[in-house]
Amino acid sequence: MSKRQRWATKTGLILALAGNAIGLGNFLRFPVQAAQNGGGAFMIPYFFALLVIGLPMMWIECAIGRLGGKHGHGHAAGMLWLIWHHPAAKYVGALGLFIPFTIGLYYVYITSWTLGFSLFSLLGSYDGLATREAMGGFLRGYQGVVRNQHFGSVATAYLAYLFTLGFTVFVLLGGVAKGIERLAKTAIPLLFLLGIGLVIRVLTFGTPDPAHPDWNVSSGLGFVWNPDFSELSNASVWMAAAGQIFFTLSIGWGIIHTYVSYLREDDDIALTGMSTVGVNEFAEVILGGTIAITAAVTFFGIDGTREIARGGGFDLGFQAMPVIFQRVPLGEMIGAIWFLLLFFAGITSAVAMSQPMVALLEEGWEMTRQRAVTLVTGASFVLVQPIIFFHAYGFLDELDYWVGAVALVVFALLEIVIFGWIFGIERGWAEINRGAAMRPPTFFKLVIKYVTPAFLAVILGWWLITEVPAKLMMQGVSPQARPYIIGARVMIVGLLLAVFALVARASRGWDTDAIHAVAADGDRNGDCDRDNDGGQPR
Repeated sequence: MSKRQRWATKTGLILALAGNAIGLGNFLRFPVQAAQNGGGAFMIPYFFALLVIGLPMMWIECAIGRLGGKHGHGHAAGMLWLIWHHPAAKYVGALGLFIPFTIGLYYVYITSWTLGFSLFSLLGSYDGLATREAMGGFLRGYQGVVRNQHFGSVATAYLAYLFTLGFTVFVLLGGVAKGIERLAKTAIPLLFLLGIGLVIRVLTFGTPDPAHPDWNVSSGLGFVWNPDFSELSNASVWMAAAGQIFFTLSIGWGIIHTYVSYLREDDDIALTGMSTVGVNEFAEVILGGTIAITAAVTFFGIDGTREIARGGGFDLGFQAMPVIFQRVPLGEMIGAIWFLLLFFAGITSAVAMSQPMVALLEEGWEMTRQRAVTLVTGASFVLVQPIIFFHAYGFLDELDYWVGAVALVVFALLEIVIFGWIFGIERGWAEINRGAAMRPPTFFKLVIKYVTPAFLAVILGWWLITEVPAKLMMQGVSPQARPYIIGARVMIVGLLLAVFALVARASRGWDTDAIHAVAADGDRNGDCDRDNDGGQPR
């Protein structure tokens, strides 16, 4: 086996993990979720979910990833097979390949929109479209949903997609250190620089409309940080907050496993995981929340912001924000910076979504990196076509619901059960603490074993009762869209079966001796952990 790739620096790893976590959801989905769910009231369950789901799952996936990398596995399928030698384990882990690859199909396309709109803003292409309805028509024309005076086809969006896909190929071909790490070291600092600049500009908006003196920056900040405690009795607020944690930290995707597999076996993951969470939360809560929510409240009021939020992240990011920037000095430049920030957030995540599948082909199928990247991105290009051309019929939204929401929770629940109960919490806790620069508080061991899986089970059960039946029955779907929804579901099943087949073929060459080594290491580390704590489990 050829020598595995490594991160060049610890900073590069943290920035790469942060780049994976920081995505469009930080700046588009988070503000919408907060606005839909009571503003400040949303933040309490959000931070609770961060503690009982976000941090524990980050440590778990880092521990699984580093352990897998030690034994030559850069993907979740091989890693879960190592810690649970059962035929089902590799297929549970296959979800960690299926999820990022499938989400990546449409994520690259959406990321390309931000690049296109950055140029549109800079060139003044949508100047004069002073209402959200007018900007909505511009966006739908760009997406090819309708033909109008702005766009006669999806050709412009297609060109932006080709450029964005080509850029991801260029980065992936550079490998871990010279491709992904270099991108992260450039894009993430630029993202924060642009984000801080936008925060400063938003905080100077003041009260732009004298007819509405309550529409101002203070009201916007208050909406985010002053909780209405009566909203905490609403279970949907708690479910929304927990769901956002999955999106914001990219847990339950299978990407963190792959990234951390390129660490050395005694490199710290405890502090690294905490640092990644901290960087991501600054981007989401401080930058994303301040820019989008404060700007929306300042120009549309709290009721108007809630109305925008009901339309989703695209209404906020691609309709409301351009209207706002047209009303301030140097709006073209500020709008271009906003969409460029979104592009940097999206492209680092888009690259990350391809890496697990590339790792499977490199390690399990013994392909060169060039060939693996070519196959993965080539397949992505072919499979994205219905997403682009059937967007008007809900094709993208159907994939996003089943793969980008439900599958994430299913995979996270299964892997935490495998890690905390089958592999064992003592072995798992020792693995998290091995080489730790700063050990996590001991109570997280109980959280990992009991609280986190229980919370995940509640989330999944809630969705199965309140949302999934109506979604399965296609309630509210027009007769014209139903064939396309069925087509999206066929694609989901077909991709899952294809990934299972790839994993089954790759698993023929996996080294069974590694399983005994993992068990022996876990037993030794668990014993040492007890000895170092006065004979009691830590």
